[in-house]
Amino acid sequence: MIEDIPLLSLLTFLPLLGASFILLVSVINKEKLARGSEQSSDNQKRQTSRILLSGMLITVSTFLLSIFCYLSVDFGSPGFALVEEVSWFANVKYKLGVDGLSMSLILLTTFLMPLCILASWNSIKKRLTEYVIAFLVLETFMIGVFVSLDLVLFYIFFEAGLIPMFLIIGIWGGNQSVLASFKFFLYTLAGSLFMLAAIVYIYLATGTSDIVELQNLHLGFPVQIWLWLAFAASFAIKLPMWPVHTWLPDAHVQAPTAGSVILAGVLLKMGGYGFLRFSLPMFPDASLFFQPYMFALAIVAIVYTSLVAYRQDDMKKMIAYSSVAHMGFVVLGIFSFNELGIQGATFQMISHGLISSALFLIVGVLYDRKGTREISAYGGVAHVMPYFATMFMVFSMANVGLPATSGFVGELQTMVGAFEVARWASVGAALGVILSAVYMLRLYREVALGPREESRLEGLFPMDRREVFILSILAFGTLLLGVAPWLIQDMTSQSTDSILAIIGRR
Repeated sequence: MIEDIPLLSLLTFLPLLGASFILLVSVINKEKLARGSEQSSDNQKRQTSRILLSGMLITVSTFLLSIFCYLSVDFGSPGFALVEEVSWFANVKYKLGVDGLSMSLILLTTFLMPLCILASWNSIKKRLTEYVIAFLVLETFMIGVFVSLDLVLFYIFFEAGLIPMFLIIGIWGGNQSVLASFKFFLYTLAGSLFMLAAIVYIYLATGTSDIVELQNLHLGFPVQIWLWLAFAASFAIKLPMWPVHTWLPDAHVQAPTAGSVILAGVLLKMGGYGFLRFSLPMFPDASLFFQPYMFALAIVAIVYTSLVAYRQDDMKKMIAYSSVAHMGFVVLGIFSFNELGIQGATFQMISHGLISSALFLIVGVLYDRKGTREISAYGGVAHVMPYFATMFMVFSMANVGLPATSGFVGELQTMVGAFEVARWASVGAALGVILSAVYMLRLYREVALGPREESRLEGLFPMDRREVFILSILAFGTLLLGVAPWLIQDMTSQSTDSILAIIGRR
């Protein structure tokens, strides 16, 4: 019975259907206003609440549907599950499917989206309808990236996600949001154009864009080199890797809090997913050839951006540079070409999605109260916001990689996996862990600790129940994965084996 239900299509397009419903209701309400009926402040508040509640209902429903999909898949079996396949045009197909790798990222996406809507409850004052619609449309495109089993379909979802994120940063961002949004758009679009050219070549050379079929084809080494570079141009910018990371700090600083959450929590993971889904299995010889170069770039990213993070005065910018450093661990694990490394890289993506999202929400809590992200504007916050300071400490330690948190598991596995291949890379990554402790402890000390000074505590007050709930559920997830990492690793184990098996056959 389940095989007859297009679960993945429902999961992918449910947010888009919800966005269409909200848009229709909004148009009807505007027509009523145009006919002369006045809208009181109470009616405006009720309408605002309805929009946000609708967004919550849609995103929670999507999350519950993703849980149902998760329970419907046997992750011990090789290949893809819940496959839907329909001829589209020429030999291009509308083909969807999931394995452990894609399912883990889908769950991360659908888990974070309701929290993004909830986090926006009091902070978004203008164009709220369009804001919620933008997030719902973005959710459809993000899920579409992870379920696509056709290169052309993947590219459409991959690029379409730029549009709502561009609007989220540009319209609801800070004072320089337009510049940051254009920088984000142009960087990612430029890299993706190389990938588009590579997809066209692959289709013309093989006659298919089916990802499963392409993983079983063997391309010549010179061709692999050029195609690998074309795909890497897109994935490296999306991840982002050093030195093509410069768009990320500006985008994070200017984006609204929920925009930063979804940017760090999900969008960056598309780069790592692309390397695992395409670069390694489709171009294994080229991936092995570029392994030492990727290791070198990863170590530079880990060490250099950690040093840059330490020098930041803006909390959001510090966490943004921290994200670049932690994505360096992902690259390190992916190109270790062993089970520990790839499993660690996948786990690190999920872990970072939770931890970085929480850190950006923590900054958002402070910004909503004082209107500044400057570290120097705060001090002794623990005196008036004790629960906030506790949550801040939990996520700061998780970001450092403290044992019993999810950050420890991902970083340890990637370093051990890299150690089996190149000890120097593992040593460089360990230096990055030390540096992350330096800048995160500095941030926590200056913001949460210190003497009670009324000038720095002015305007601060304890978190409300909504904020407590959001941070508590993220803390629970971070600690749960820290002590029970098999919840993710059992899901992704077969996907890792399949990638390594394809490489081994080549």
